[in-house]
Amino acid sequence: MIRDALGVGVAVGLSGFAFGATAAGAGLGVLQACALSLLVFTGASQFAFVAALGAGGSPLAAVAGALVLGARNAFYGLRLSTLLRLPPAVRPAAAHWVIDETSVVALAQGDTRSARLGFTVTGASLFTLWNLTTLLGALGAEALGDTDAWGLDAAAPAAFLALLAPMLRTARERATALLGAALGLGLLPLLPSGVPVLAAALAAPLVLCAGTFRRGRRDGAAAQDRTDGDGRGAEK
Repeated sequence: MIRDALGVGVAVGLSGFAFGATAAGAGLGVLQACALSLLVFTGASQFAFVAALGAGGSPLAAVAGALVLGARNAFYGLRLSTLLRLPPAVRPAAAHWVIDETSVVALAQGDTRSARLGFTVTGASLFTLWNLTTLLGALGAEALGDTDAWGLDAAAPAAFLALLAPMLRTARERATALLGAALGLGLLPLLPSGVPVLAAALAAPLVLCAGTFRRGRRDGAAAQDRTDGDGRGAEK
């Protein structure tokens, strides 16, 4: 379990290079990029924030898009609080490490002790490496000069897709991702920078409503078939 937790921490932590380079390409200084990794520490939200700034969006729109993506961590926290059962004094610090990777490793364990250990090892290794590689990536991009000339403007979407792809396990999740991408790309020429990211968040409730509607129709059709069958049986 410790080996798996360390593997997750190292594999994802190396993405900090891409974030540091992208943040520098979006106009953030080294200290600003490092502060984001230290204080925010949720990769998808950080990439969304710097991508919106790099595209010319307002800071308000960039923050709003990052908050939409980061809101999922609150739901992880609700589940982990009952699983980890940490002392009250530790919970504020532990909440900073509630992200996709630590949640997956902790929830995969069979008991509270293993869940705590998996959460701690994953969080510590990932937090340390993510912040270190953010610093190195920002310093490296700053030394290169024009990041667009080196193609580093593509680092954010590439890294974001790499983080997202393993999470799309069900048909509903894949449909949500595709609809979100279609909304974001389709509205990109029509709305100010940063706003299409917010609009893409509508994909989740739309897919949920569509699934509920389909289930309602199936249940209604099944009920109608049963009623028809009972009626035919009574006639006989």
